[in-house]
Amino acid sequence: MDLLRHLRHFVVVAQELHFGRAAELLGMAQPPLSQSVQRLERELAVELFDRSRRQVRLTTAGQLLLGEAEELLAGERRLRNVAGQVRDGVLGVLRAGVPPETPAVTLRALLDRLAERAPGLDVDLHELTSGEQERMLAEGRLDVGLLHHPVADGGLRFGAPVDVPLGVLLPRTSPLARAREVELAALAGLDLVTAPRATAPGWHDHLLDVCRRHGYTPARVRPARNPEFLFGLVLAGGGVAVEPAATARREPRIAWRPVAAVPLVKRTSAAWPRRAAHPAAPMLGQLAAEVLAAEPAPPAPPPVPAPRPWPVLFDEAG
Repeated sequence: MDLLRHLRHFVVVAQELHFGRAAELLGMAQPPLSQSVQRLERELAVELFDRSRRQVRLTTAGQLLLGEAEELLAGERRLRNVAGQVRDGVLGVLRAGVPPETPAVTLRALLDRLAERAPGLDVDLHELTSGEQERMLAEGRLDVGLLHHPVADGGLRFGAPVDVPLGVLLPRTSPLARAREVELAALAGLDLVTAPRATAPGWHDHLLDVCRRHGYTPARVRPARNPEFLFGLVLAGGGVAVEPAATARREPRIAWRPVAAVPLVKRTSAAWPRRAAHPAAPMLGQLAAEVLAAEPAPPAPPPVPAPRPWPVLFDEAG
């Protein structure tokens, strides 16, 4: 027996006290409505309506049952609403991962947009490398992550990718920093300071391959997890890094120069399991792409001063 359906029929009849009008409101014929109410009466073993007169009236049992039925049906609507919100990904807990180098302004913008779109969603955020996120996604310990490509499919779905231009980080005192852009071949003999391979194996191998194909084989590859450690190695001399412009903004003694003739970018996108995906994962992927794409463009390198066409003389006596 579909108790809730029969209770809905009973409530409408009780509110209208007229089987014909109730049938019209319910969009059904009157005989099936009468049969539904009678079945409910048999199930509960009470009479709900006094049909002895021309006017339909509630019995004492019907009056008492009406309030309970309305509360039960309201509870059903609340339950369905909660289930719908969970299904739509706007309620519940979302376990998400972001790379450790994610700028604070980017993270704040992403969380603000998530709060606007799904205020009932509890985001359990973790600072994880791409390698760690891949493992946790495969093990079911993470619902969605922001990964640096290339990434093996591994049963994952990916959101819209965003490409961030990369350039060379140099000490501002370096002769290479005087140019508007730097060729990778000009870095020959210098160490490459970059994140350890385990943090993002696909990206690490891709970066080294691009460098070698364009004439730069690092003397050494020096791992650096923390930006401050990376800056220290670069400022110590003998090493460079290939990073987004936003990284250089953290250290005024570091210059960022675009790579000449090589469209070198770091591609990032959200990823989530292909099977049994969290309903909110695609939403986070879309918002992450919008936030990453809205980051400010790299600063224009300083102009190279043109040589003067005449000498400038200073009069010592002046």
